[in-house]
Amino acid sequence: MNIHEYQAKELFSRFGVAVPKGGVAYTPAEAAAVADRLGGGVWVVKAQIHAGGRGKAGGVKVVRSRAEVEAAARALLGHTLVTHQTGPAGREVKRVYVEEGCDIARELYLGMLIDRDSGRVTVIGSTEGGVEIEEVAARSPEKILKIAIDPATGIQPFHARELAFGLGLEGGQIATAVKFVTALYRAFTKLDASVAEINPLVVTGAGELVALDAKMSFDDNALFRHADIAALRDEDEEDPTEVEAGKHALNYIKLDGNIGCMVNGAGLAMATMDIIKLYGGSPANFLDVGGGATRERVSTAFKLILSDPNVEGILVNIFGGIMRCDVIAEGVVGAAREINLHVPLVVRLEGTNVDLGKRIMQQSGLPILAAENLADAAQKIVAAVKEAR
Repeated sequence: MNIHEYQAKELFSRFGVAVPKGGVAYTPAEAAAVADRLGGGVWVVKAQIHAGGRGKAGGVKVVRSRAEVEAAARALLGHTLVTHQTGPAGREVKRVYVEEGCDIARELYLGMLIDRDSGRVTVIGSTEGGVEIEEVAARSPEKILKIAIDPATGIQPFHARELAFGLGLEGGQIATAVKFVTALYRAFTKLDASVAEINPLVVTGAGELVALDAKMSFDDNALFRHADIAALRDEDEEDPTEVEAGKHALNYIKLDGNIGCMVNGAGLAMATMDIIKLYGGSPANFLDVGGGATRERVSTAFKLILSDPNVEGILVNIFGGIMRCDVIAEGVVGAAREINLHVPLVVRLEGTNVDLGKRIMQQSGLPILAAENLADAAQKIVAAVKEAR
């Protein structure tokens, strides 16, 4: 689960991570009121969407008067912001964050994530602040510092000092960095985050470290422990189909293709998408119905797939272990009848109650194409989609 910058900064501040003062606003008048409350002569008005690259897309504006604050907010609110992460459709800006200006001497990068190879929280730093870390990795990988933290000990002062030295900090900045990085690690672990990113992390003219930006993502499986974090979710920033799928315990991710996929098991789902690509097709989604899905959940999954107007065909690929093939067949047949199936449907079933499942589909009277194996299923759905055009 992702959250907005202003929400991440509120969490950072709770754990002692230094952030500029600011406030969220939903109207130009509210933005001006935040600026009045902050005082000073320079403010930054930032569009709040779940995407990076806002600055390059015109979503971050430095202003120097109350009138400019209102004008900047008016130019952003209600308008669509297109960045390299939003795709061409962009995201509508529904709130802005007004922040006090900052005396920037240097820009650095600081991030934390779970390294799946080592199974540890890894701290990442770079002197290339303000630049996408992927760009730095491609252009100057030697400028990226990585420090893995042993979960048995947690972060120690020497970890933070090593990072500070690598970032070129000196004097009193070293002690400041130890406090800053330790606080960020504490926020990361206590809140069950999966990613925490500060880009840029700035060194001010006075030598202080401040998180000028903030991004946080959380492990969805741990949200039951954090009702306050779950409450920060902004469903307007998420695909509505994915939101609806979550309500039914379905793992659904929308993609750009035209062949809908319904599979049980994440690994089998990935293999199904790969083989569709191999035979010249393009998957429209990742959808794992899970091992214990009911007929109702399968029916819901089928309807979610068909709610995507780009879907021109559907491939159902089920291995019945815990999941019974007859349950899948009943759910698919029920949903197809209810919504008047209008695209080609290929079904491959194997495992528990497979013969019963096949019989249910055969006796349904629906134009369902049966497949003997995964390769056969992928070839049939790709060919059926092409023929139907």
